[in-house]
Amino acid sequence: MTASLSFLGFPDRLAEGRIPRAVIFGAGHGTTYPGRDSSGQALAADAIRTASQDDAPLLENWDFDLDGPLFDGKPASCIDTGDISTTMHDNAGNRARIEAKTREVLALPAVPILLGGDDSVVIPFLAGFAGHGPIWILQIDAHIDWRDDVHGERYGYSSPMRRASEMPHVAGIVQVGLRSVGSARLTEIEAAHRYGSRFVTAREVHTMGVEAALKNIPDGARVVVTLDCDGLDPGIMPGVAARTPGGLTYTQVTDLIAGLGKRAMIAGFDLVELYPPADIDGLSALTAARLLVNVIGAIVRQV
Repeated sequence: MTASLSFLGFPDRLAEGRIPRAVIFGAGHGTTYPGRDSSGQALAADAIRTASQDDAPLLENWDFDLDGPLFDGKPASCIDTGDISTTMHDNAGNRARIEAKTREVLALPAVPILLGGDDSVVIPFLAGFAGHGPIWILQIDAHIDWRDDVHGERYGYSSPMRRASEMPHVAGIVQVGLRSVGSARLTEIEAAHRYGSRFVTAREVHTMGVEAALKNIPDGARVVVTLDCDGLDPGIMPGVAARTPGGLTYTQVTDLIAGLGKRAMIAGFDLVELYPPADIDGLSALTAARLLVNVIGAIVRQV
């Protein structure tokens, strides 16, 4: 496992006998389509780690997103174990390693936090929760990602929610931030509706607030949050491959995370589709790092 920096300067292990609440790991490549290049997204995890460094000395300071310090006055309880080894186009091998790492973290037990990588890394990440279900999925994304296959590949970045719907340990899916024109054709929309996926458009969140999404999550459910960076508005998240105006704001996403932490149990989190070559002045990486801080803060505050 490799990483030049760790997120917020976190160690890769705690003192002997202490079990972390959350474990961060990166995966640069998942299932890459034939003829496509996923090397840009593979830069994301370290871009996020780099963006976090200015806040590393401030862990005891008051965080106004969390209404308290990151670890709520308790000992630091999150580690960053670096990146697992992935290779572009070693699709089956990458999936096996991501799923195995997810299972390893859950066995501690701790909350796994995956930094992608494109959206294909989500499929083995969710598969790793088999035996730890039932789970609900809260997807933040501009697109529904329900393609059955693309160029004959069923595990690529356009298919994670379709594959998740086939996993017996997944109890339900809520998809938030949808807008504009994406990969979904009528057949994908119909398949998602048949499964029972709840669609919450970006317009609905802008009009009714985050409760439009949270009301679809059962109280006390164990939830894995999958955050595609294009779910946010490109004004604050320009470093994505598919910029789409009208996305969620930083505050809406942090409110979603905080509301979920109070209503349910965050069992896992992944952040994908950050594309550093398209970033502007590091803004996207900084926004992603701050969102990750909010996720860790919510996990720490869970009972």
